[in-house]
Amino acid sequence: MQWTIGKVRITRILESRTTGSTRFILPQAGPDEVKALPWLIPEFANEEGRLKMSIHALVVETPTRRIIVDTCLGNDKEGRSVPTWNHLDTPFLRHLTEAGFAPNSIDTVLCTHLHVDHVGWNTRLVDGRWMPTFPNARYLFGRDEYTYWKDHSERPEYIAVFNDSIKPVVDAGLVDLIAADATVANEITLIPTPGHSPGHMSVHIKSGGEEALLTGDAAHHPVQMAHPDWASTADSDPAQSIRSRRELFTRFADTPTLVIGGHYGAGHIKHDGDAWRFDALQN
Repeated sequence: MQWTIGKVRITRILESRTTGSTRFILPQAGPDEVKALPWLIPEFANEEGRLKMSIHALVVETPTRRIIVDTCLGNDKEGRSVPTWNHLDTPFLRHLTEAGFAPNSIDTVLCTHLHVDHVGWNTRLVDGRWMPTFPNARYLFGRDEYTYWKDHSERPEYIAVFNDSIKPVVDAGLVDLIAADATVANEITLIPTPGHSPGHMSVHIKSGGEEALLTGDAAHHPVQMAHPDWASTADSDPAQSIRSRRELFTRFADTPTLVIGGHYGAGHIKHDGDAWRFDALQN
């Protein structure tokens, strides 16, 4: 799936989809609550009121750059807290290459944050060693995000993620630590959206008078537009995540900005009473 913003092209590369197994992320979103929001169906939920989500990467091509935003779960990983995320063998890299983005052609890897499902393809297993998947790229990590996890990775599942998906690219000298409001390219600036993680960042794209917002995990699902106070169980600071979400929705609601989620598709944020709704882009 592709979208064009001025001279920038955004391509979604899917790793996996799921329906209904998202209750551990947003336990507030029961079937009745979801079915009370008919605009979620069928794009973002099914008729039974079960949420639809995906794990995907977004390739952003500017006139001078080829950037992959977030790198999913990755293959062959171990020590993940979700059992089905261990020992994956998905065709993600083949799909990436078939879409025209061979790993060697990527010049920038941008991680909105350093959680397990956003860093996995930073590396791949080669002869028993974790090697950078994108050897010609600079890997951009938020400075505050990286520092926090480097100093607070005492949980076994996070130690595993840090050691196999983050540390190897640092050791290879490929990482640049950046501010959460950094300018990444002429068309791309970052917006600090902490709360889901300490240094979480969203991505703002402007080109040819058009705009897009890649939210990352500032919102896991459009249901949080109707219920911005529904924090995810994965949020490190739920109160801050709510503030960040409200600020982001307020800024971009009722504008032509194309919004693409870290775990959902594209659309536009609209005010709806005291909250918001998400109008899916019709392809």
